[in-house]
Amino acid sequence: MSEHANGLVQMEVSKIRIDERRGEQVVVLKERGGNRFLPIIIGISEITAIKMKISGIQPPRPLTHDLFKDTIAQLGARLERIVITKLEFNTFFAKLILRTREGESREVDARPSDSIAVALRLDAPIFVAEEVLNQVASSYGL
Repeated sequence: MSEHANGLVQMEVSKIRIDERRGEQVVVLKERGGNRFLPIIIGISEITAIKMKISGIQPPRPLTHDLFKDTIAQLGARLERIVITKLEFNTFFAKLILRTREGESREVDARPSDSIAVALRLDAPIFVAEEVLNQVASSYGL
């Protein structure tokens, strides 16, 4: 799937910020081939899982996102992409788009933080709905 196809914009992990004073961890997605950003506040365990993958740290036993990656593979499915689909009341929503062994497409509701951690492990592309990027830009006056 190409960038901007079907109202979706391909993104990549740009940076991870930890704000000690506010107790927040933020993963920042950047538009691939563009200049828009999407900051998402996420939990400490998800930020750790993302950082471990980016840093190439392999835990001695599978962590939750590794377990999910292995489960998808053992079932003969593949993660085609993740999509951050909407923003409601300051909460982002996402879906994992899976292809079964039989070739059927399945959508699984997921938190963006978990979706990103799994996508990084399976080298799957990250997409955001254009509408979500527009919502964020308008709420920040961008």
